[in-house]
Amino acid sequence: MAAGRWCRVLTGCRMHALMRDHTCGISLLKKSCPIRQFAAVKASKKVQTDPKKESNKPKVERKTNSYRNRTRGLTALEPIDDVYQKKVDPFVRILQLPYNFRTQLNSVVVFTENPEEVTVAQQHGADVVGGTELIQKILDEEVQGDFYVSTPDMVSKLVPLKNKLRKKFPKNKRGSVGHNIPEMIKVFQTGHEYQVERDCFVLSKVGTLDMPKEHITANVAEIIKDVCTQRPVSFGPFVKRAIICSATSESLMFKAEPFLPQITEDKEENQEHNG
Repeated sequence: MAAGRWCRVLTGCRMHALMRDHTCGISLLKKSCPIRQFAAVKASKKVQTDPKKESNKPKVERKTNSYRNRTRGLTALEPIDDVYQKKVDPFVRILQLPYNFRTQLNSVVVFTENPEEVTVAQQHGADVVGGTELIQKILDEEVQGDFYVSTPDMVSKLVPLKNKLRKKFPKNKRGSVGHNIPEMIKVFQTGHEYQVERDCFVLSKVGTLDMPKEHITANVAEIIKDVCTQRPVSFGPFVKRAIICSATSESLMFKAEPFLPQITEDKEENQEHNG
Protein backbone atom coordinates (compact mmCIF):
# COMPACT_ATOMS: atom_id res chain seq x y z
CA MET A 1 0.00 0.00 0.00
CA ALA A 2 2.75 2.45 1.00
CA ALA A 3 4.75 1.61 -2.08
CA GLY A 4 1.73 2.28 -4.33
CA ARG A 5 1.14 5.66 -2.74
CA TRP A 6 4.78 6.74 -3.25
CA CYS A 7 4.57 5.83 -6.91
CA ARG A 8 1.52 8.01 -7.40
CA VAL A 9 3.24 10.95 -5.62
CA LEU A 10 6.38 10.63 -7.72
CA THR A 11 4.32 10.43 -10.90
CA GLY A 12 2.40 13.63 -9.97
CA CYS A 13 5.63 15.51 -9.23
CA ARG A 14 7.10 14.42 -12.55
CA MET A 15 4.07 15.64 -14.50
CA HIS A 16 4.08 18.95 -12.60
CA ALA A 17 7.73 19.46 -13.46
CA LEU A 18 7.04 18.79 -17.14
CA MET A 19 4.18 21.29 -17.15
CA ARG A 20 6.40 23.99 -15.59
CA ASP A 21 9.08 23.48 -18.25
CA HIS A 22 6.50 23.73 -21.07
CA THR A 23 5.03 27.01 -19.76
CA CYS A 24 8.43 28.60 -19.47
CA GLY A 25 9.22 27.67 -23.04
CA ILE A 26 6.11 29.37 -24.35
CA SER A 27 6.84 32.47 -22.37
CA LEU A 28 10.35 32.76 -23.73
CA LEU A 29 9.06 32.27 -27.26
CA LYS A 30 6.62 35.13 -26.88
CA LYS A 31 9.38 37.46 -25.71
CA SER A 32 11.90 36.52 -28.42
CA CYS A 33 9.40 36.27 -31.36
CA PRO A 34 6.34 38.48 -30.79
CA ILE A 35 3.17 37.42 -32.53
CA ARG A 36 1.85 39.72 -35.34
CA GLN A 37 -1.48 41.28 -34.41
CA PHE A 38 -2.48 42.05 -38.08
CA ALA A 39 -3.17 40.08 -41.18
CA ALA A 40 -0.60 39.93 -43.93
CA VAL A 41 -1.31 42.22 -46.89
CA LYS A 42 -1.65 40.43 -50.15
CA ALA A 43 0.44 41.77 -53.01
CA SER A 44 -1.75 43.59 -55.54
CA LYS A 45 -1.55 42.51 -59.12
CA LYS A 46 -0.02 45.01 -61.56
CA VAL A 47 -2.45 46.09 -64.22
CA GLN A 48 -0.81 46.03 -67.59
CA THR A 49 -1.77 48.97 -69.82
CA ASP A 50 -2.13 48.71 -73.54
CA PRO A 51 0.27 51.22 -75.19
CA LYS A 52 -2.06 51.49 -78.21
CA LYS A 53 -4.97 52.59 -76.02
CA GLU A 54 -2.77 55.08 -74.16
CA SER A 55 -1.62 56.68 -77.41
CA ASN A 56 -5.24 57.18 -78.51
CA LYS A 57 -6.14 59.13 -75.38
CA PRO A 58 -6.24 62.91 -75.88
CA LYS A 59 -3.32 64.66 -74.20
CA VAL A 60 -4.16 67.43 -71.79
CA GLU A 61 -1.91 70.44 -72.39
CA ARG A 62 -0.97 72.62 -69.50
CA LYS A 63 -2.13 76.17 -69.95
CA THR A 64 0.47 78.87 -69.48
CA ASN A 65 0.27 82.62 -69.35
CA SER A 66 3.47 83.26 -71.33
CA TYR A 67 1.57 84.67 -74.32
CA ARG A 68 -1.03 86.61 -72.39
CA ASN A 69 -1.12 90.29 -73.16
CA ARG A 70 -0.69 92.06 -69.87
CA THR A 71 -1.59 95.51 -71.15
CA ARG A 72 -5.17 96.59 -70.74
CA GLY A 73 -7.42 99.42 -71.72
CA LEU A 74 -6.75 101.75 -74.64
CA THR A 75 -3.04 100.92 -74.77
CA ALA A 76 -3.61 97.18 -75.18
CA LEU A 77 -2.57 95.98 -78.61
CA GLU A 78 -5.25 94.54 -80.83
CA PRO A 79 -4.70 91.02 -82.23
CA ILE A 80 -2.99 91.23 -85.61
CA ASP A 81 -2.82 88.62 -88.32
CA ASP A 82 0.91 88.91 -89.03
CA VAL A 83 0.70 86.58 -92.04
CA TYR A 84 -0.19 89.52 -94.26
CA GLN A 85 1.40 92.23 -92.11
CA LYS A 86 3.92 94.39 -93.90
CA LYS A 87 7.30 94.71 -92.26
CA VAL A 88 9.59 97.72 -92.28
CA ASP A 89 13.30 97.28 -92.82
CA PRO A 90 15.26 98.44 -89.75
CA PHE A 91 16.64 101.96 -90.01
CA VAL A 92 18.41 104.47 -87.79
CA ARG A 93 17.88 108.20 -88.09
CA ILE A 94 19.33 111.30 -86.50
CA LEU A 95 17.61 114.69 -86.60
CA GLN A 96 17.63 118.08 -84.96
CA LEU A 97 14.77 118.57 -82.52
CA PRO A 98 13.19 122.03 -82.20
CA TYR A 99 13.81 121.94 -78.44
CA ASN A 100 16.87 120.02 -77.32
CA PHE A 101 16.57 118.47 -73.85
CA ARG A 102 20.04 116.96 -73.52
CA THR A 103 22.29 118.51 -70.90
CA GLN A 104 25.53 117.33 -72.54
CA LEU A 105 26.75 117.19 -76.12
CA ASN A 106 27.36 113.86 -77.78
CA SER A 107 31.01 112.86 -78.15
CA VAL A 108 32.15 112.66 -81.80
CA VAL A 109 35.22 110.85 -83.17
CA VAL A 110 36.46 112.05 -86.57
CA PHE A 111 38.53 109.87 -88.92
CA THR A 112 40.79 111.80 -91.28
CA GLU A 113 44.47 111.83 -92.18
CA ASN A 114 44.46 115.24 -93.83
CA PRO A 115 46.32 117.72 -91.59
CA GLU A 116 44.04 120.59 -92.61
CA GLU A 117 40.90 118.57 -91.87
CA VAL A 118 42.37 117.52 -88.53
CA THR A 119 42.75 121.18 -87.58
CA VAL A 120 39.20 122.00 -88.73
CA ALA A 121 37.75 119.10 -86.74
CA GLN A 122 39.57 120.14 -83.59
CA GLN A 123 38.42 123.75 -83.97
CA HIS A 124 34.79 122.69 -84.26
CA GLY A 125 34.76 120.61 -81.10
CA ALA A 126 35.57 117.03 -82.16
CA ASP A 127 36.45 114.91 -79.13
CA VAL A 128 39.02 112.71 -80.93
CA VAL A 129 40.58 113.18 -84.38
CA GLY A 130 42.93 110.76 -86.11
CA GLY A 131 43.55 108.16 -88.80
CA THR A 132 44.36 104.46 -88.82
CA GLU A 133 46.27 104.79 -85.55
CA LEU A 134 42.88 105.00 -83.79
CA ILE A 135 41.77 101.54 -84.93
CA GLN A 136 43.67 99.54 -82.31
CA LYS A 137 42.84 102.08 -79.59
CA ILE A 138 39.13 101.70 -80.36
CA LEU A 139 39.42 97.90 -80.38
CA ASP A 140 41.10 98.08 -76.98
CA GLU A 141 38.38 100.52 -75.82
CA GLU A 142 40.94 103.20 -75.09
CA VAL A 143 38.98 105.56 -77.37
CA GLN A 144 35.17 105.64 -77.29
CA GLY A 145 32.56 107.98 -78.74
CA ASP A 146 28.82 108.36 -79.11
CA PHE A 147 29.20 108.84 -82.87
CA TYR A 148 31.92 108.24 -85.46
CA VAL A 149 32.27 110.28 -88.67
CA SER A 150 34.78 109.89 -91.47
CA THR A 151 36.00 111.38 -94.69
CA PRO A 152 35.29 109.21 -97.80
CA ASP A 153 38.93 108.20 -98.32
CA MET A 154 39.13 106.70 -94.81
CA VAL A 155 36.10 104.37 -94.90
CA SER A 156 37.88 101.46 -96.65
CA LYS A 157 40.67 101.61 -94.06
CA LEU A 158 38.22 101.26 -91.16
CA VAL A 159 36.95 97.77 -92.09
CA PRO A 160 38.53 96.16 -88.94
CA LEU A 161 36.13 98.30 -86.86
CA LYS A 162 32.90 97.08 -88.46
CA ASN A 163 32.19 94.36 -85.90
CA LYS A 164 33.22 96.64 -83.06
CA LEU A 165 31.23 99.75 -84.00
CA ARG A 166 28.34 97.93 -85.73
CA LYS A 167 25.54 100.51 -86.17
CA LYS A 168 27.91 103.34 -85.30
CA PHE A 169 30.24 102.52 -88.19
CA PRO A 170 30.42 105.55 -90.57
CA LYS A 171 27.99 105.25 -93.51
CA ASN A 172 26.86 107.52 -96.30
CA LYS A 173 23.23 106.62 -95.64
CA ARG A 174 23.45 107.92 -92.08
CA GLY A 175 25.25 111.08 -93.07
CA SER A 176 28.37 110.18 -91.14
CA VAL A 177 30.64 110.13 -94.20
CA GLY A 178 31.49 113.33 -96.04
CA HIS A 179 33.87 116.23 -96.56
CA ASN A 180 31.86 118.84 -94.59
CA ILE A 181 33.40 118.00 -91.23
CA PRO A 182 32.00 121.05 -89.33
CA GLU A 183 28.44 120.20 -90.39
CA MET A 184 28.79 116.53 -89.47
CA ILE A 185 30.19 117.43 -86.04
CA LYS A 186 27.30 119.83 -85.41
CA VAL A 187 24.66 117.30 -86.47
CA PHE A 188 25.99 114.47 -84.34
CA GLN A 189 26.91 116.56 -81.31
CA THR A 190 23.43 118.01 -80.88
CA GLY A 191 21.39 115.51 -82.92
CA HIS A 192 18.69 113.19 -81.60
CA GLU A 193 18.94 109.57 -82.71
CA TYR A 194 16.08 107.08 -82.96
CA GLN A 195 15.77 103.67 -84.57
CA VAL A 196 13.21 101.01 -85.40
CA GLU A 197 13.09 98.48 -82.58
CA ARG A 198 11.08 95.29 -82.07
CA ASP A 199 9.93 94.85 -85.66
CA CYS A 200 7.80 97.88 -86.54
CA PHE A 201 8.10 99.90 -83.33
CA VAL A 202 9.96 103.18 -82.92
CA LEU A 203 10.94 103.98 -79.35
CA SER A 204 12.28 107.46 -78.70
CA LYS A 205 12.60 110.08 -75.99
CA VAL A 206 10.84 113.36 -76.71
CA GLY A 207 11.62 115.61 -73.75
CA THR A 208 11.66 116.07 -69.99
CA LEU A 209 8.80 116.55 -67.54
CA ASP A 210 9.81 120.13 -66.73
CA MET A 211 9.56 121.22 -70.37
CA PRO A 212 6.48 123.20 -71.54
CA LYS A 213 3.92 121.02 -73.27
CA GLU A 214 4.30 123.10 -76.44
CA HIS A 215 7.97 122.13 -76.64
CA ILE A 216 7.22 118.45 -76.10
CA THR A 217 4.47 118.60 -78.73
CA ALA A 218 6.85 120.18 -81.22
CA ASN A 219 9.46 117.46 -80.64
CA VAL A 220 6.82 114.75 -81.08
CA ALA A 221 5.68 116.32 -84.34
CA GLU A 222 9.26 116.49 -85.66
CA ILE A 223 9.96 112.82 -84.88
CA ILE A 224 6.71 111.59 -86.45
CA LYS A 225 7.34 113.76 -89.50
CA ASP A 226 10.82 112.27 -89.93
CA VAL A 227 9.52 108.72 -89.42
CA CYS A 228 6.99 109.22 -92.21
CA THR A 229 9.78 110.11 -94.64
CA GLN A 230 10.85 106.45 -94.44
CA ARG A 231 7.46 105.11 -95.55
CA PRO A 232 7.73 102.79 -98.57
CA VAL A 233 5.62 103.80 -101.56
CA SER A 234 3.59 100.57 -101.41
CA PHE A 235 2.56 101.16 -97.79
CA GLY A 236 -0.67 102.75 -96.64
CA PRO A 237 -0.90 104.54 -93.26
CA PHE A 238 2.56 104.40 -91.74
CA VAL A 239 1.78 105.40 -88.12
CA LYS A 240 -1.13 103.45 -86.67
CA ARG A 241 -0.69 103.92 -82.94
CA ALA A 242 1.08 106.49 -80.77
CA ILE A 243 1.66 106.16 -77.03
CA ILE A 244 3.42 108.56 -74.67
CA CYS A 245 4.57 107.91 -71.13
CA SER A 246 7.16 108.89 -68.55
CA ALA A 247 9.54 106.58 -66.75
CA THR A 248 7.31 106.58 -63.64
CA SER A 249 3.77 106.66 -65.07
CA GLU A 250 1.40 104.58 -67.15
CA SER A 251 1.21 104.83 -70.92
CA LEU A 252 -1.39 107.04 -72.58
CA MET A 253 -2.48 106.70 -76.18
CA PHE A 254 -2.86 109.93 -78.13
CA LYS A 255 -4.13 110.78 -81.59
CA ALA A 256 -1.29 110.88 -84.09
CA GLU A 257 -3.41 112.08 -87.04
CA PRO A 258 -2.74 115.81 -86.45
CA PHE A 259 1.02 115.11 -86.65
CA LEU A 260 0.91 113.10 -89.87
CA PRO A 261 1.84 114.83 -93.15
CA GLN A 262 -1.28 115.90 -95.01
CA ILE A 263 -1.67 114.81 -98.62
CA THR A 264 -2.89 117.68 -100.77
CA GLU A 265 -5.35 117.28 -103.62
CA ASP A 266 -2.55 117.67 -106.18
CA LYS A 267 -0.64 114.80 -104.61
CA GLU A 268 -3.76 112.63 -104.55
CA GLU A 269 -4.40 113.29 -108.23
CA ASN A 270 -0.79 112.44 -109.07
CA GLN A 271 -1.00 109.21 -107.08
CA GLU A 272 -4.25 108.22 -108.84
CA HIS A 273 -2.75 109.09 -112.21
CA ASN A 274 0.42 107.12 -111.49
CA GLY A 275 -1.65 104.22 -110.14
